[in-house]
Amino acid sequence: MITVIAPGPAWGTLEAALRERRPVRLSYHGRLRTVCPHALGWKNGKAMLLAYQIGGQTSTGSLPADPRQRWRNLFVHEIDHVDAADPSSTWETADNYNPAHPFNAIDHLSIAVVPSDSPARVR
Repeated sequence: MITVIAPGPAWGTLEAALRERRPVRLSYHGRLRTVCPHALGWKNGKAMLLAYQIGGQTSTGSLPADPRQRWRNLFVHEIDHVDAADPSSTWETADNYNPAHPFNAIDHLSIAVVPSDSPARVR
């Protein structure tokens, strides 16, 4: 049996940013990050965010030079704080994003950004 953990207050802010394609600043495990939310769903009963990191701190020190390596899987209930990013921040993604296969981060997808060349932008 999988125990479901409530997503916490960050879910609503993350979902709004995802729908509007806006970056957010958040604190996760003591590190401040600027990310672009791409998908929200569930992994083993826990709310999970798939985000593309565009700034801030990482566990390794700096962002990888390869943009395809900037994806982050974050448990929503472990996000300490989330708010709108600096207005100068722009939405970013990488060419390896596929909403149908969100990097094995999410078992049950709730909402995801659909690439702009697709007929639907969010599902």
